[in-house]
Amino acid sequence: MRISKSFVDKVEIPALSSTGASTQKFYRDSAIVGFGLRVTSGGAKSFIVEKRINGKVKRITLGRYGNLTVEQAKKEAMKILGKVATGSDPIAEKKEKNVRSLSLLDTYNDYLNTRKDLKQTTISDYNRVMKWAFEDWYSKPVTEITKDMVENRHRERGKRSQARANNSMRVLRAIINHARNKFEDAKGNPIILINPVERLSQNRAWFKIEKRQTLIKAHQLAPWYKASLQLNNETTRDYLYFLLFTGLRRSEGAQLRWDDVDFSDNTFTITDTKNGLSHTLPLSDYLEILLKRRYENKESDFIFPSDSKTGHIIDPQKSLLRINDICGVSFTLHDLRRTFITIAESLDIPAYALKQLLNHKDPRDVTASYIVMDIERLRRPMQKISDFIVEHLHASLT
Repeated sequence: MRISKSFVDKVEIPALSSTGASTQKFYRDSAIVGFGLRVTSGGAKSFIVEKRINGKVKRITLGRYGNLTVEQAKKEAMKILGKVATGSDPIAEKKEKNVRSLSLLDTYNDYLNTRKDLKQTTISDYNRVMKWAFEDWYSKPVTEITKDMVENRHRERGKRSQARANNSMRVLRAIINHARNKFEDAKGNPIILINPVERLSQNRAWFKIEKRQTLIKAHQLAPWYKASLQLNNETTRDYLYFLLFTGLRRSEGAQLRWDDVDFSDNTFTITDTKNGLSHTLPLSDYLEILLKRRYENKESDFIFPSDSKTGHIIDPQKSLLRINDICGVSFTLHDLRRTFITIAESLDIPAYALKQLLNHKDPRDVTASYIVMDIERLRRPMQKISDFIVEHLHASLT
């Protein structure tokens, strides 16, 4: 049949299937081999080209009737068929064109959709990094990010914060590596051959950041505790004490729910950990009293609730600054974890018990993989650490 305007206008609309599902019907032009019309039961009429490319029959949609006239569709079909005749793959070329124009923001979102293993806290950190370092690059094609751009942005952001500048480039490196591994040209070759962030390593331009070693020293625990008692928010106070007495990461403590606590067994479990393995710990006497007091007045599924979007406490920075102002002890939430670790080591807690308390997993430590640490074997070390902290906290009140 010859596909003409009158034919397209009068073509029969296919009926729905017996189950009510949509159907479609194809009409192929007898003059231009490969050119055709697709009609759906919903009444949509679209022009197509069908041709064998690299041994496989492929279909290209040219556009809908109305957006394209019959003559325009035929001219476009002839162009595509001409390219196929000379050995080109229009579908691959179109895909390559789309990929080459993919923006940094689109590539970043594709990276997040692919990485199903990323925790929500990690994604939130990435979002903050992207906004801080690359917001003005969001619409820029990722293929157009050059080594010079990377080096200049890293240097410029380093004037504000060297640590954040380094971290932002690590995130950018991961996004571009994702694009290198996933996006190809029409011939199946990587579109991005070199990650521009490699320039920083080649030029040794990464900022040297000293690893933070701060903590609350033993003699500072008493004034720190006395200052914390002046906080008006009991939930914040208890959250800080809980981190100090457990060594948990801030997100692990913040996201803890009452369902994660077993008072009959005097244990609690962190299900969403950094290494992906659930982590059960015993409750010391102090922690048992703290949690039971909070349970009697619970107002949420979270142990440390707040009116934030997450429903749990996030980052009580103002409270940390308030304590610092009162007693002069400057600290971060992660410093509480370092304080717990340092106290445990000073009390000669066995190395493997300490690793278990902190949920540290080292794949290179073969011996550790053979040790099955029963939860009860951690109860005495946990209590020993707790007693030490309590003794030094209460020194300010005696």
